[in-house]
Amino acid sequence: MRIGVVSDTHNNLRNVARIVELFNAADVERVIHTGDITQAKTLEVFARLKAPLHGVFGNNDQERESLDRAVAAHGFQFADPPLELHWHGRRIAVVHDPLEFSGFLSAEHELALHGHTHFYRLERERGQTIFNPGECAGHLTGHNAIGIVNLANLEAELLRF
Repeated sequence: MRIGVVSDTHNNLRNVARIVELFNAADVERVIHTGDITQAKTLEVFARLKAPLHGVFGNNDQERESLDRAVAAHGFQFADPPLELHWHGRRIAVVHDPLEFSGFLSAEHELALHGHTHFYRLERERGQTIFNPGECAGHLTGHNAIGIVNLANLEAELLRF
């Protein structure tokens, strides 16, 4: 199973439209957003995904009523972090701020996903992969990226745009 990973879109609708195109072209089976969507109209663009969208809310997701309505309207699944998913025989930990791993992340989580920093991170240690695809909101020119993780082997691929 290949999953898409995106973070910190910060309401950049043009980039989100491109992200949707990239994930749809890559035929990912699910997409995880690690927070900082910012506004509900961003979720309207994510509704064009062929794959289901899951995720957590970030520190800039303060318009929660409208975000919650959009999540429900499109059948997305979002929660306050931390979020634990069980997909393809893997335990996946999802947070926005990597500090939210504290007291939650355990050795049983084979994949840990976060955002918040806007910097790429791929670390492997003792059978655990920690991944953040980094910037995709256009704040760092030339560094827009999303990720695809193959849950069969926990290999992560970065797609720059």
